[in-house]
Amino acid sequence: MRSVKPTAAAVTTALAAAAAAAAGIVVGRIASDAGLKAPPGRPLPGEPRLTVHSTAAGRITLTRDLAALRPGTYGLEGDASHAVIGPVLTAEPHSADTVVRRLERVTHGTLQPGDKVRLTPNTHVGDPRSALGLDHTDVDIPGELGPLPAWFVPGGRNTWVIAVHGLGPTREHALNVLEFLHHHRFPVLAPAYRGDDGAPRPPDGLHHFGETEWHDLDAAMRYAVDHGARQLVLHGWSTGATMALRAAARSGLRHRVKGLVLDSPVLSWERTLRALAAARHTPGVLLPLAVRAAQGRTGLPSDHAGLYADRTVPADHQDRTDAMGPAEPPPPTLIFHGPDDTIAPWDLSRRLTATHPDRITLHTVHQAPHAAMWNADPAAYEEALRRFLTPLM
Repeated sequence: MRSVKPTAAAVTTALAAAAAAAAGIVVGRIASDAGLKAPPGRPLPGEPRLTVHSTAAGRITLTRDLAALRPGTYGLEGDASHAVIGPVLTAEPHSADTVVRRLERVTHGTLQPGDKVRLTPNTHVGDPRSALGLDHTDVDIPGELGPLPAWFVPGGRNTWVIAVHGLGPTREHALNVLEFLHHHRFPVLAPAYRGDDGAPRPPDGLHHFGETEWHDLDAAMRYAVDHGARQLVLHGWSTGATMALRAAARSGLRHRVKGLVLDSPVLSWERTLRALAAARHTPGVLLPLAVRAAQGRTGLPSDHAGLYADRTVPADHQDRTDAMGPAEPPPPTLIFHGPDDTIAPWDLSRRLTATHPDRITLHTVHQAPHAAMWNADPAAYEEALRRFLTPLM
């Protein structure tokens, strides 16, 4: 009898440990879904829902919140509506718990008191023709998983801009800068990639923070070169910026890349995943489980505590050699980022800039959430972009 009791206790302990481990795996998988299964066209976790209190000619009154007080121009998305709002109108009368902003236009649907809405970086819906009146062609890019739908807007230059959205938005995000790029006569290719509507589904059904998705950008680069592009500028937002960095370091066409424009680049997938999971109210003690679950599900390499930014461009270029010889330094790069991005840490963009201060410029944007650097001040964004692109015209 004495030998049975310790054995039973050991079995009970082992079963409890196994149950705890199994529970940890389940919790980690659920938490990791915040980044690995972020659906395109849906707000990222953490974007607050605001209430519409009233509308008038050119005015909208919203719940007072830090999001509602952001400077600049944003899309306003409801369950069946989309509108565009402009600056806060501080002189307009309002209660202590509301804020009044300029209502630029209602794109579709209606806005009624009591409606729940969210701010979004997307200020346009539709395609280049319906949203901006720009002629474009719907093309299919041959990708490694299948055809990738894309918009092509022609221009008079032989330097093409390939615009790549990131987590949350769809390729409609590129419409924010498309009119500016068209005005400066750049041909623009705005592709969808694996996981987007109309594009192939990734084999595991998961987002890989650009680590595999960059192959679809590489396919878009090949399409551009095959159709007349002599030089390329890669303009990416969020994980689209990560894809641009990967392509500039790894693509067989990297010698064609003459510039990178990175908006809110995700330079540490681990920190971004933690931020997304935390925004879904995952307790802090469980966040490491989310990271481990994501690694197990996707095979993503470890960031080594946020050092991903240090090697995303420099290590690939410094250490990589192939049949073409030692890799060249990174192309001229313009980063738009700011300290109010809670999804992709701004400090990593500063560190990346410091690695090549002669090649990389950081344009700091304040009071802008993730991937909304243009929205905070469109005029300043476009002027910085104009200065950067002028030598490439």
